Amino acid sequence: MRILGLALYGPLAASTRHRLTQYEEGLGEMGIKLETHFLLSDRYLKARFTDSTFPYWDMLTSGFNRLRQLTQQKRYDCAIVYCELFPLLPTPIEKFMLNIPYIYDLDDAFFLKYQLEDYEFISKLLKNKIDSLIGNAAAVTAGNEYLADYARRLNPNTIEMPTVINEKRYIHAKRKSSDVFTVGWIGSPSTGIYLEQVFDALSILGKEAPIQFIVVGADNVSVPNVTVVNLPWSENTEIDIISSFDVGIMPLPDSGWARGKCAFKLIQYMACGIPSIASPVGANLSVLPDNCGLFASNTEEWVRALTKIRDDHDLRDSLSRNSRERALSNYTISKNMPKLADIILSLAKF
Repeated sequence: MRILGLALYGPLAASTRHRLTQYEEGLGEMGIKLETHFLLSDRYLKARFTDSTFPYWDMLTSGFNRLRQLTQQKRYDCAIVYCELFPLLPTPIEKFMLNIPYIYDLDDAFFLKYQLEDYEFISKLLKNKIDSLIGNAAAVTAGNEYLADYARRLNPNTIEMPTVINEKRYIHAKRKSSDVFTVGWIGSPSTGIYLEQVFDALSILGKEAPIQFIVVGADNVSVPNVTVVNLPWSENTEIDIISSFDVGIMPLPDSGWARGKCAFKLIQYMACGIPSIASPVGANLSVLPDNCGLFASNTEEWVRALTKIRDDHDLRDSLSRNSRERALSNYTISKNMPKLADIILSLAKF
């Protein structure tokens, strides 16, 4: 079988790497050839994250490439659509352009996208676009329970499929120690705004004893009383950097968009044997059991949780062992691969 993967963003986006391209090799071994193509290139993402001028010519070229891919879709048995074919394009046009069965991949609360203030000017026309894409799909893969519950109201053929790590990359992950208590976070500028929730807690701890905060992939962060190390994200270095954390954090607001997040940061921390502290929101609750980390909802709770992991080394070691075991038992590509292959093969009847 040949599968046309239609990603919204290029390889720089975690969604493209972890929801599509990392499955290409394994599916190929099963006789399923997944070819992933993206609409918006890494140049677009870099410009967006740095507030630079968008590469409009590059975007135009990408649009033509997407149209060319769609004209060749009959060469494929089915497609996997991530988010949408084209931003701002009305549903009837997208429906007309996609003529083969497709799996709709949902790892974020995309159904809220055109209800946001940024899209108010066109929300009346597009507010139900993602619902239509979900409803018309031959199958839906949803990254967490919240997304799956939403999708099942529109499409009963919905399968929960978390975003996972490739265990072959994490097999050599070894805990690195430092004399200074090190808190870490990994993400992107779009999710870096959530870090403000923990600044006061970190600053309070920084008055008591030296503390280092490693921030990977966000805009430059500064916290009073804390040594902040801002690092660019790189696929080649992310595992080594995460392995230098004493604790990884995932703060989130309790919002519809945040509840759509798939807790992949936590899964990465856990795969490296790093204890975690997270907001009790969405997928965080199911990914992180009590024996792998702690939850915190406000500054007082963040201070308490951070202090507990900082001072109790036995607890830290226990959380570390349990975290790695849970990640490698539940959140790996080898667990998801048969599930995705079964979904694809079931579409052969269409």
